[in-house]
Amino acid sequence: MSRIVLKAILGFVMRVLYRPKVEGMERIPETGPVILAGNHVTFIDSLFLGLVVKRPVYFIGKDEYVTGKGLKGRLMAWFFTSTGMIPVDRDGGHGGVAALMTGRRVLEEGKVFGIYPEGTRSPDGRLYRGRTGIARLTLMTGAPVVPFAMIGTDKVQPGGKGVPRIAPVTIRFGEALDFSRYDGMDRDRYVLRAVTDEVMSDVMELSGQEYVDMYATKARAA
Repeated sequence: MSRIVLKAILGFVMRVLYRPKVEGMERIPETGPVILAGNHVTFIDSLFLGLVVKRPVYFIGKDEYVTGKGLKGRLMAWFFTSTGMIPVDRDGGHGGVAALMTGRRVLEEGKVFGIYPEGTRSPDGRLYRGRTGIARLTLMTGAPVVPFAMIGTDKVQPGGKGVPRIAPVTIRFGEALDFSRYDGMDRDRYVLRAVTDEVMSDVMELSGQEYVDMYATKARAA
């Protein structure tokens, strides 16, 4: 119920203020498990995606967003969980495995799982090399991958911080990708890289971003 109420309120505000342009919504299957994989340019990407997609979209998020104390902490926890965030401790030694298993569980329940293959927000607006977790998920579950691109959200919230500004936003979805030809090969690192690169190639075409064959975390550290 909280998800429905929040989506109705924020959806109305978003339509009035931003009037986002959505392209290719019909490419998202109406039933069954599906992975939405796209670029990540600012903090509110997940919010925009969850509000425009008709089906509930679930994401992995830092558990620190829901562990705050006091009234503010409870409000933040309600907000993030209502928008589809599943808290996971990603900083621990097994954070990556926990995130992967959580995504697998969501997909095996026939739901929509949103993921940013870059693993973090782009430090400079370019598209960076994808991590192979996306490939493991689609090969383990058989769920199709629908690539998407967030365009303009970096102008709404530059740097991922501060009060959102008013700017045009476009969310563009590509054709669903089926990787059933690699069934049973989810441990082959060459297959995992090929699948990941195919997804990122489609994201690049949809977003129009310059591609950098480097992990975003390395670029951010540099």
